[in-house]
Amino acid sequence: MDNKTATIKKALQDRILILDGAMGTMLQRYNFSEEDFRSKRFKNFHKPLKGNNDLLSITQSKVIADVHATYFEAGADIVETNTFSSTSIAMADYELEDYVYELNFESANIARKVADSFTENEPLKPRFVAGAMGPTNKTASMSPDVNDPGFRAVSFDQLRLAYKKQAEALIDGGVDLLLVETIFDTLNAKAALFAIEEVKEARNIDIPIMVSGTITDASGRTLSGQTAEAFLISISHIPVLSVGFNCALGAKQLTPHLEVISQKTDAAISAHPNAGLPNAFGEYDESPEQMAEQIREYLDKKLINIIGGCCGTTPEHIKAIADVAKNYTPRLLNQSTLLV
Repeated sequence: MDNKTATIKKALQDRILILDGAMGTMLQRYNFSEEDFRSKRFKNFHKPLKGNNDLLSITQSKVIADVHATYFEAGADIVETNTFSSTSIAMADYELEDYVYELNFESANIARKVADSFTENEPLKPRFVAGAMGPTNKTASMSPDVNDPGFRAVSFDQLRLAYKKQAEALIDGGVDLLLVETIFDTLNAKAALFAIEEVKEARNIDIPIMVSGTITDASGRTLSGQTAEAFLISISHIPVLSVGFNCALGAKQLTPHLEVISQKTDAAISAHPNAGLPNAFGEYDESPEQMAEQIREYLDKKLINIIGGCCGTTPEHIKAIADVAKNYTPRLLNQSTLLV
């Protein structure tokens, strides 16, 4: 176990760790134009690039660094890299597959520098960087064509190779953990986890893995039909630092699913819910105070070890959550978990 991994595991024992909030919500405040997304580097690129937030790590790197810094100032222990869609599969929409390594490396490097500066100023509160690995825009378990249920838009091997390249670049860029997140199809997640294990074996390294699924509706299932417990069982063959849920639901709606998995695993439990459910305009209205009060239930029930925010959350939300969480002790972890 290297020193950074040992530091993370020690921190998990000491306190509830705070994850950052939404990157997209923060970037929307800048109202970037097509020209801003392109900058000089992609001035003459043949496809529209507006909306590709991950590209901003190359074309607007200072803004990305500022967002990370704002979340650390709000109390975050961990920030996620700006790489939610930085796989060759997701970047195919923009025909930017050739830039995938650079996107991940630069995003990790930006977050690393910001984290190190905060740790240097406050050594007793080390800051960490999680390499965000999103679900891609394709699913390996289901057909996108209702007329051809046997069709698959992507294969396990295509996903594995895409995730492997992403993991390699994130590690090269200096992340402390890898976060496989917003999992709506566990087969996609299995490809990501398999790829990470390949990289770890090839490089003879160990790096902590966080896994976070998403419950998509009131039935309490993922998009591919798994319950919270089934999701947990499906990824239990891989040793992970934490398992949990993010996105799709607000804090209140996520509570019963966190209760299920917290009773069934020795891993740390993470949650980064949305700021409530979206309104008719797709916006999130839940205030920082409202969200923090709902998360207090997680803390009272000793359900979690890592808490943050997803869609609609801001540094104000993270500060409110951190202010509440500092008064609580984390969910008790099995010592064997901390040795993995």
